[in-house]
Amino acid sequence: MWFDAQFWPFLVAITLLSITPGVDTLLVIRNTARGGVRDGVLTSLAICAGLFVHATVSALGISLILLQSAWAFSALKLAGAAYLIWLGIASLREARRGQGLPVGAVDGERQRVPAWRPLREGLLSNVLNPKTVVFYMAFLPQFIAPGDPALVKSLWLAGVHFVIANVWQIAVVLLVGRAGRWLASPVLARWLNGLTGGVLVAFGAKLALTRAPT
Repeated sequence: MWFDAQFWPFLVAITLLSITPGVDTLLVIRNTARGGVRDGVLTSLAICAGLFVHATVSALGISLILLQSAWAFSALKLAGAAYLIWLGIASLREARRGQGLPVGAVDGERQRVPAWRPLREGLLSNVLNPKTVVFYMAFLPQFIAPGDPALVKSLWLAGVHFVIANVWQIAVVLLVGRAGRWLASPVLARWLNGLTGGVLVAFGAKLALTRAPT
């Protein structure tokens, strides 16, 4: 069940999906630039923890209810869109202030941002993303044989996704962390926050306009 013939196509597909830039990568970069490597790693762990929520929801069939109910899908979609736009506006406000990273974020000292903040941001950005609901509902069943226990197999596949996505995102965190002093420039910080904020708002607006699957 664990390493059957269906596992290897899943591994290839999920690896390609994980390294494709998207909201998750953008949020990891943003939080690493804001609060250093610790914030980036916590964000990555929280984002990937949300995969287990989607796997459980998919296995229990709740995703099917969301997909078949227009109002339920729309509510989840609008909540996710509003959250992305809120994050984007926060980045734009930081860009307007034009502040560089604090020295502690560069030197690895104690961070000013509490640990719960990147954890909350990462988890909510994943759990409130209806595209992940749709993806898990359409994607995971292809790799679950009729005789497999659906919940156990879904959590196993989500665990594989968790590891691969974290390896990739934490590699991104370390790359951004090594550029800490460069990112500490107020000019560059303003540019990075502005770009990140604009893209997050655009992602949120696009998500809000997404139609429910039919």
